[in-house]
Amino acid sequence: MSETSGPSPAPASVSAPAAVPASPSRWAPAIVLPRLPGLLIGLVLFGVGVALMAQSGLGLGPWEVFHQGISRHTGLPLGTVSMLVGIPVLALWWPIGERPGFGTIANIACIGLATNVTLGVLPAAQGLVFQAAMMAGGVCTIAAASGLYLASDLGPGPRDGLMTGLHNRFGWSIRLARTAVELTVLAIGFLLGGTIGLGTVVFALGIGPLVQIALRVFDREGRVSRRRRAAIATQGLDGD
Repeated sequence: MSETSGPSPAPASVSAPAAVPASPSRWAPAIVLPRLPGLLIGLVLFGVGVALMAQSGLGLGPWEVFHQGISRHTGLPLGTVSMLVGIPVLALWWPIGERPGFGTIANIACIGLATNVTLGVLPAAQGLVFQAAMMAGGVCTIAAASGLYLASDLGPGPRDGLMTGLHNRFGWSIRLARTAVELTVLAIGFLLGGTIGLGTVVFALGIGPLVQIALRVFDREGRVSRRRRAAIATQGLDGD
């Protein structure tokens, strides 16, 4: 007698894989708005730091030496020159493939305005001790400000974008691009009468390490570092 089999079990249904939600755009309001305070505070503090170094009388960073040289020939305030120079520098981005973000435009306006306002209320330092303290305070303020606005990841300033654009377009290392650009503007600024001194040396040697420390504080998620590493990996370029 043959064995009678029962009804076959229904095959298990295979569920479709869940759709992975699309990542929000970098420029979506939900991404941008929470980062705006850090960006704006950082840019204002950067301008304050520039004014501190200017009023110390001990020398400025390379770009500010350039701006100060132009200021002395035109009579325009230092911050105003910074804003005006930022426009042609930004125009140089297009042929080398860089594109601005919101932070780029804010950088041009906010730093220059903050520099002018601070210079209007901050007296020049008198005596070497006070000059050195004001200069050191300016360098540290610029470093902390750079960490804040870079951590917002809303677009580099026009001068930083020029250096990364040269890196991306021609394969120069970041170090080489920065050195070439900053030595050029420093030499021109000096010839125009900008102040080079102890502050220039301290800025050149100290700003890099200090900004790295500031980024560890303000960019704990590593957003800026990850974006830079991804760009380097994509393009196979030296990111020194």
